[in-house]
Amino acid sequence: MTNSKDLPALLTGIMATLVGIGIARFAYTPLLPALIQEEWFSASQGAYLGAANLLGYFIGALSAHSLSERFSVRVVIGTSFVAIALSFLLCAGAGSFSWFFFWRLVSGIAGAILMVVGPSLALAATPPERRTSVGALVFTGIGLGALLSASVVPVLLELSLTVTWGTLGLLCIAAALLCDWGVSHLESPMALSSVANSQQGHKGVQIVVLLVVGAYALDAVGFVPHTLFWVDYLARENALGNQAASLQWGIFGLGAVCGPLMVGVLARKVGWHGGLTIAFLAKAAAVSLPVFSLTLFSQSVSSFMVGAMIPGIVALTSGRLAELVGPVAHKKLWGQATAAFAAAQAFAGYGMSALFAVWGTYSPLFAISGLMLVGGFVLVLLSRGVEQRHVLFSDQKRRQ
Repeated sequence: MTNSKDLPALLTGIMATLVGIGIARFAYTPLLPALIQEEWFSASQGAYLGAANLLGYFIGALSAHSLSERFSVRVVIGTSFVAIALSFLLCAGAGSFSWFFFWRLVSGIAGAILMVVGPSLALAATPPERRTSVGALVFTGIGLGALLSASVVPVLLELSLTVTWGTLGLLCIAAALLCDWGVSHLESPMALSSVANSQQGHKGVQIVVLLVVGAYALDAVGFVPHTLFWVDYLARENALGNQAASLQWGIFGLGAVCGPLMVGVLARKVGWHGGLTIAFLAKAAAVSLPVFSLTLFSQSVSSFMVGAMIPGIVALTSGRLAELVGPVAHKKLWGQATAAFAAAQAFAGYGMSALFAVWGTYSPLFAISGLMLVGGFVLVLLSRGVEQRHVLFSDQKRRQ
């Protein structure tokens, strides 16, 4: 359970994930149909602008750890917030494709930095006995951003696209102020013990880490269709209209808020590994569901479960890696895992945008992502087997 002492860590992590993905990424999804309908961009250009954020996310993930080691963490986080706020404020009017592409790229870079540095900083400053709860809760920002974009963006779009982009930029500034307060009140993570890192160099642990990171990269492919194309798929391709599609995005956002809470309970009951296994299986089923059925019930189950498992798998993977290497080494490894995720996500984003341009339909993309998530489920299962063999070998070696 958490207490008032966790407030700075929670604010740091939640505001970072809220803006890093919740607004910088997810707020674009319900904007996409409006951008096309208002003829700011074509459907193909709109999809590529969404993919620009994914490319930026990869660049940011690669540089996040080194930037946080070279400069003040508070400065790095603050600069990232400002960059995302500007990416909305400076795109509040119709402009060229290259201008929007640049700022969507910037928002991706800054979003990845927030996603790597914010949660790691919060986790490192939290005592071990409360780390499971805090480690899951910091990712509720992803869901809050999705819920915010689902509830606020459609209302703002009734006014204009310009008002919508500008308001999102102002929300980023407000979140930045709250996060800065949290960072300034965090206890120094330097006092944390690094005993938990002592096994990270062993070959067995390294293989387990690689399998978990590999599964996380496959999850990135499963991440793409619902976060980039779901609203457009329902609103235009299936002619359900913006209102019905916005409802599903709201259900997605509700799931994304509940996801970290759900996996927090799951991790306390079955552990980080057990929770991750269940989450991959649930997400694979939910992503694949639209291929077989698009009834209101099926849409809603898919929206809620994919929404829940997106931050859920992020939280579980982060917790599992921290369990394997300890909180001190977590930031560097989490940056590497985020880079692998971002690379797979960027590749999938551009690849799926290209496939959509060729096929003219989003349906096969959901099937592809479902299969990739099944692959991630298999890798997570394999990681447990490797870990158990490593533990058994270590015990036998100690007895000799």
